[in-house]
Amino acid sequence: MTFDPATAASRGLARCHSCGRAEAVESRWCPVCETPLHLRKPASLERTIALTIGAALLYFPANLLPVLRIQSTLKGEQQNTILSGVIQFWQDGDYPVALIILTASVVIPILKVLAIIALCLAARSGRSPRAMTRLYRMTEYIGRWSMVDVFVVAILVGVVQLGSVMQIEAGAGAVAFASVVVLTMLAARSFDPRLIWDASAAKGRMGIPEADSSTTGAGTAVYHPFHA
Repeated sequence: MTFDPATAASRGLARCHSCGRAEAVESRWCPVCETPLHLRKPASLERTIALTIGAALLYFPANLLPVLRIQSTLKGEQQNTILSGVIQFWQDGDYPVALIILTASVVIPILKVLAIIALCLAARSGRSPRAMTRLYRMTEYIGRWSMVDVFVVAILVGVVQLGSVMQIEAGAGAVAFASVVVLTMLAARSFDPRLIWDASAAKGRMGIPEADSSTTGAGTAVYHPFHA
């Protein structure tokens, strides 16, 4: 693997993934927290691709299979998918609820999958490292709000339970949906954004403007947060 000469990795220094201490990778273990040291996350790209493929495959049953099965004394048994729930709320005039479900349960998961695929391709090609780093930060930020999807399902159950006495059970779509959320979160956590900069350095595509060159007027090296 080729590292940019300005990085710590080119000097054999690894940043501990637990405590953040910089230590020679030859030590193999962090002297502070005893975490194994690696210049890059081991098998980062392979794990990210595998988890993303799993999430993409489960995305379709998550939206096509019933999420909730409702048994009511008045209306009998009803099965609702995510999309049918969105349509029903929209037809009933509950536009904010419909938009929340559509955004959190349909749009965000597919955008996360597409973003991770773009990051994996960038880790191979080394194109646009700065733009891809911003995309990684956005994807990681969205991942912190993945539990919003769970709250959406809770709101849906709460609204339905305001009616007559009924029994509500989670369907196969709920399991697939939860799996998509978990897999995309793990995929984002497994990805090492420094691979993008490594690929860019290997192909001479650093794309760093002159103001951010390796040295300033005082001869001090400029450090990039993901370029260790």
